[in-house]
Amino acid sequence: MSADETERLLLEIGQMLAEDAEYPVENSLLHAEVDPEMIAPAVFKEGGNHVMYRDVDLDRWSEILLDLWYAQEGPARWSEIEYFIRSGRFEVQYFYPDDPSRAGSFLERRRDLTRRYYGDKPVLYPPWEEVGGPSYTL
Repeated sequence: MSADETERLLLEIGQMLAEDAEYPVENSLLHAEVDPEMIAPAVFKEGGNHVMYRDVDLDRWSEILLDLWYAQEGPARWSEIEYFIRSGRFEVQYFYPDDPSRAGSFLERRRDLTRRYYGDKPVLYPPWEEVGGPSYTL
């Protein structure tokens, strides 16, 4: 695909981040691991003295992230993306499977990522029941 298609997809990601009207789009972060067999997106929004994890529509985010992944040309494909909105502009970084900076588990990298963008602000996650997690009565 062309660079124009990649640019269009990146702009669409920014629009999707802006749709969350509960938090401003400024300082929004998308972090995702992408593989045709597995998509793991996470969105974080600055909320003053904390960072809020925002639940995402997995079907919608999977579609655009896979489109972006397939838009790459050549045999080497990135496996992780960081997309951050700062001062009205987006910054994108791609990470490849053999990148030495990808040390640690996916969750450790995500924790380090939120610290890099938001400092020591605590990350707040919604209650498990709100994100549709299973519940059991014993």
